[in-house]
Amino acid sequence: MAAWLMKSEPEVFSIDDLAKAKTTFWDGVRNYQARNLMRDDMKPGDLVLFYHSNAKPPGVAGVAEVIKAARPDPSQFDATSEKFDPGATPAEPRWFGVDIKFRSKFATPVSLDTIKATPALANMVLVKRSRLSVQPVTDAEFKAIEKLGGSAKRASTLK
Repeated sequence: MAAWLMKSEPEVFSIDDLAKAKTTFWDGVRNYQARNLMRDDMKPGDLVLFYHSNAKPPGVAGVAEVIKAARPDPSQFDATSEKFDPGATPAEPRWFGVDIKFRSKFATPVSLDTIKATPALANMVLVKRSRLSVQPVTDAEFKAIEKLGGSAKRASTLK
């Protein structure tokens, strides 16, 4: 099992939106490196740190889980979508996404400043100023952030 960090702007799709939906298809990624990570490396059962970007403050808001392997992002074929890619075809898709489900919301979001100030997280891809919306996370980094997030509201307790 691997671990990942996935970024979303909370006004577009937040951890609360995921909690309400329970599952979602993570679409709209238009960076080849992030696409390759989802397409080639993400597997069902992998855990995801759900990161709120462009938030005040930005930080990890909770945990999700990959539940389905990558598949072509249908928005690339939809000419009415802002994510349309005229060079993509069903026979040769360019963009992929994965299905994720809500696992938990942190009692306290782990801010980027806290992450940067935590020695155990000094080598995180996120700290190295990566702009990737999908990033690998080591098991140790995942556990450290989960601990910093405190007790979490779990999917099984949501109504």
